Amino acid sequence: MHDHAGHEGGACGADHAAATMARAEKLCRDRSLHFTKLRHDVLQAVAETGKPMGAYDIAERLSGPERRVAAVSVYRALDFLTENGLVHRIASRNAFVSCAHEHGAGEGLVFLICRSCGGIDETTSPEIEAGLGRTLERAGFRPASRILEVEGECGACHGRQGDDAH
Repeated sequence: MHDHAGHEGGACGADHAAATMARAEKLCRDRSLHFTKLRHDVLQAVAETGKPMGAYDIAERLSGPERRVAAVSVYRALDFLTENGLVHRIASRNAFVSCAHEHGAGEGLVFLICRSCGGIDETTSPEIEAGLGRTLERAGFRPASRILEVEGECGACHGRQGDDAH
């Protein structure tokens, strides 16, 4: 599992942000893509936060007294980052999380979203992928993306509730 939550301000969060930025710079260099300052700043904001962020939150974070960043510009940067696998969109939250690792071709993602703490874990499941593939084939459906979101309660929150009951 690749954890996208609970890193805010900690060493693990700094490691994730550094790995994400290094991956982005290498990917852009290898593919001859232009990694603009805005794209860099948007990715860094999402990676450092450790929590899903919406475009307006990102724009607010990047704006200052001397510089106002428009949400439409952030959306354009997010489109680039999403297309290149550097961020993932959490549709149910209309928010984005950074991704510090590569995914295999056709590898679907499963996001485990905790309703209690807001944490999000990312994982893959060959079993789910195989079943989903068969279902899509039977339906004659060609998906644009294969991202599943499952809402519930993470192990840490579930454990805390169990502790509270005693």
